[in-house]
Amino acid sequence: MAFHGFCGVAYRVAGLLSRRPLPNSSIFAAARSLCTRSEPQLTIRRQQNGIRNIVLNNPKKRNALSLSMLTSLRSDLLADIDSDDLRVIIISAEGPVFSSGHDLKELTSAQGREHHSRVFQVCSEVMTLIQDIPVPVIAKVNGVATAAGCQLVASCDIAIATEKSTFATPGVNVGLFCSTPAVAIGRAVPRKVAMEMLLTGAPVSAHDALLHGLISKVVPEERLEEETMAVARRVCEASRPVVALGKATFYRQMAQGRDAAYATASGSWWTTWR
Repeated sequence: MAFHGFCGVAYRVAGLLSRRPLPNSSIFAAARSLCTRSEPQLTIRRQQNGIRNIVLNNPKKRNALSLSMLTSLRSDLLADIDSDDLRVIIISAEGPVFSSGHDLKELTSAQGREHHSRVFQVCSEVMTLIQDIPVPVIAKVNGVATAAGCQLVASCDIAIATEKSTFATPGVNVGLFCSTPAVAIGRAVPRKVAMEMLLTGAPVSAHDALLHGLISKVVPEERLEEETMAVARRVCEASRPVVALGKATFYRQMAQGRDAAYATASGSWWTTWR
């Protein structure tokens, strides 16, 4: 029986039963529970032995970074973030597309400027959060990563991708320049490589992405899980406080001039040594 047909029957039965001396609210509540479709989780979070896996789980929409997806991802990143049991986070995706970027249906004129601002605000929060939290974040990519999806890969501390994976910022070809992805990508690859990606929208192969520094490693698809877990386990072997301090110091000094960067790094060494 089709879903809607079933619901119709369920509610008619509830109506007949309601003539009996039973609480109507209980009867109709039961009917509603039978007819409620369970919404799929936009992200799935699992954790074992210090390694948290976050899976983007909306392959039908190419794992678009909708406001709901971004909110769910932010929640998964922050959950028990200060727990000593958490040592590293892996972000991966269901389906052939790692992420196609923003959900363009949320960025139409009908949604209004306030909603657009909210989407970009939360997106920026998630991207900066990845680099600000005290544990390393690894992108595990097996497919296409475009626009804000490519930004997500560029924002991660480490990125491991399969040979078939591709990366692009195609917004320029549909009248939407990838301005916010440019922030992360421009800090991950040489300037002229970033500009070519942004101005042409042409996809970059996994091997070229590795050559230019967008990702850390390229592996055959059948070895993606093994290689990613190997890196994660090596991170788990190190001291959590030392890793946290090292990560924070790295990003702090990268934003500074040479002399200030050396001062920051020297201060970090002294803190670790003590």
